[in-house]
Amino acid sequence: MNAKVGDRIVVHGRHVNDPGRLGTIVEIRGPDGAPPFVVRWEGSDQPAVVVPGPDAQIEHAAPGGES
Repeated sequence: MNAKVGDRIVVHGRHVNDPGRLGTIVEIRGPDGAPPFVVRWEGSDQPAVVVPGPDAQIEHAAPGGES
């Protein structure tokens, strides 16, 4: 799973009716766009270091920085 700064990460809920999480990748700490990522989750001002699991997907930002 590779990403760039500005991409969005979606982590799906594990159980029925579990809300998912959506965040923006603000820093890449792995080589060549690989995890871990520093993510700013929606609704939070604190960034978090994230190593995505199989329930996550990356939404790549469109050229120009918009997703």
